[in-house]
Amino acid sequence: GVGASSVQIIVPFAAHLTPDAKRGQVVGNLMSGLMLGIMLSRPIASLLTDLFGWHAVFILSAGLMLLLAFVLYALLPSRQPHNSNLKYSNLIISMWHLFVNTPILQRRAIYQGCLFGSFCLFWTATPLLLSGPEFRMSQTGIAIFALVGVAGAISAPFAGKAADRGWNLWATTIAIAACSVSFILSHFFPVGSMSALIALVFAAILLDAGVTANLVLGQRAIFALPQEFRGRLNGLYIATIFVGGATGSALGAWAFATGGWPLTSLVGFALPAIAFAYFLTGRKVA
Repeated sequence: GVGASSVQIIVPFAAHLTPDAKRGQVVGNLMSGLMLGIMLSRPIASLLTDLFGWHAVFILSAGLMLLLAFVLYALLPSRQPHNSNLKYSNLIISMWHLFVNTPILQRRAIYQGCLFGSFCLFWTATPLLLSGPEFRMSQTGIAIFALVGVAGAISAPFAGKAADRGWNLWATTIAIAACSVSFILSHFFPVGSMSALIALVFAAILLDAGVTANLVLGQRAIFALPQEFRGRLNGLYIATIFVGGATGSALGAWAFATGGWPLTSLVGFALPAIAFAYFLTGRKVA
């Protein structure tokens, strides 16, 4: 977990190196790679475990991360922060003040927290559904199903370009709507039927595309703020998102245990619906 936070250091660093006109596109490309890694990690780990055992997953991951560390150290340029005299403790204390006094951060974090909550809810409950008596899928089958989510990651570069062109409102509307529609799509088919499985496939693609696109749109909006605050703003943004994700995972497990997929899909729909209702209250800010 500590090591994985390096990703959220690289993103604002890349934004700092990029001209404003291209910043959304660059952030989109970065987040596309991030989401591809997230979506591919589970199925690849499952397949490697089946072939070589679970030790192979950790050995390969450690080797790749060590190689990447050397590559980044060799290629990334050095950077001197504007506020190099500030103490780290003062930076941490200032984050609450930044959150309270930055409306665009508050809104974007809440939008994405709700959407990422629905994302985690879906991917917590779906394996339980697919491995249950309705579908009886093996772990390999579930891993193959998870690969469909990779298609949604391609939305990131398009979202970045849309943000660069000033289409934030329309792009945000489409992203939130895609997440809502994904749960509606999966709600009305008989659980266990082929039509329900096909609906789940399209739901996974729509949900992942919407979550990825809105993530990029939010970061592009945040990185348009003064550069001396970008690292802290991004940290607050990501922290809020993961609070939403943890909440969504807990809700997904509870909803599936309580009411099966019908209740799960309703709760999943409610989260982006909350985001959309909040979005409508401040479209000029968002």
